[in-house]
Amino acid sequence: MSKHTPLHAVHAAAGARMVDFAGWDMPVNYGSQIEEHHAVRRDAGMFDVSHMLALDLEGHDATAFLRGLLANDVLKLQTPGKALYSCMLNDAGGVIDDLIVYRGGEERYRIVVNAGTADKDVAWMRRRIAATSANVSLESRRDLAMIAVQGPNAREKAWQALPELRPATESLKPFSGTAVGDVFVGRTGYTGEDGFEIAVPASRAAEVWNALAAAGVKPCGLGARDTLRLEAGMNLYGQDMDEQVSPLDAGLAWTVDFKDEARDFVGKSALLAAPASRTMLGLVLEDKGVLRAHMTVFTAHGEGETTSGSFSPTLERSIAFARLPLATAPGETVEVDVRGRRLEARTVKLPFVRNGKALVS
Repeated sequence: MSKHTPLHAVHAAAGARMVDFAGWDMPVNYGSQIEEHHAVRRDAGMFDVSHMLALDLEGHDATAFLRGLLANDVLKLQTPGKALYSCMLNDAGGVIDDLIVYRGGEERYRIVVNAGTADKDVAWMRRRIAATSANVSLESRRDLAMIAVQGPNAREKAWQALPELRPATESLKPFSGTAVGDVFVGRTGYTGEDGFEIAVPASRAAEVWNALAAAGVKPCGLGARDTLRLEAGMNLYGQDMDEQVSPLDAGLAWTVDFKDEARDFVGKSALLAAPASRTMLGLVLEDKGVLRAHMTVFTAHGEGETTSGSFSPTLERSIAFARLPLATAPGETVEVDVRGRRLEARTVKLPFVRNGKALVS
């Protein structure tokens, strides 16, 4: 039986079309997925992301523990509130999950992990805590609901709905977060637009959601979230990378920090022994059709494969991510096997769209 977020009754009352996602009953859309997508690019939309899991890690060894756990280096988080995107790897260098870490204070962090990997993430972290004898505590925060408010007008409408947040968040920089009473606000997201991700006590979820709706923030489902993140060049765990894929082959080399040679982290030796063998690029379909995951791509350098694909409402073209031979560069013409037909596509540098602006033609 699928699990329900604290906002499930609100979605049902609004007539959302619900689907199973990673074991959770989630809204895929409330009507037109295209309209929801455009609302985020042009105005403000909101998503229930309470299926994701917030974890609070604290203790004397919290920083040292995370420096050994994650491929990116939390030592970059010099001031409270700063956030970091990182992969958590297995010993073979495969991606267990991608996540965001916020520094909350002295030896205190909040980590937000994906819904489908939450249980294995927590189990892995607890095993690492035991193996390293780290003096830390790890708490799962299923008492929280999380709402992502995204779009060029997202912050202004969030302040209209929740004016108590404005004084503490008006100067909040991108990829930072802050606590406002029992609410945590991060200036982060998964759409390529500005906005907030707001964690509130589950008991207040419906009140906050309804206040945002009254301020003109459009409820959006997972369908729009997927096309938005695809346009923004943001990987989806389980599709664009997993435990069998190195971050170096998934377009995530920028999240792996090798600068401090003395720092060891899980998977480091495997990555050093096996440099990138593939490159991740975007594809824009030149012919009529729709690109999807797991389609073969034929290049001048050999074969590759699409990992995510869909129709782009912003570009009005079909687009995809593709893992291709290392020599492949942006601007090349390739062919994609779409249902047995070889269709022409063009390789481009990611992302396709950012802050409402198309970056490819």
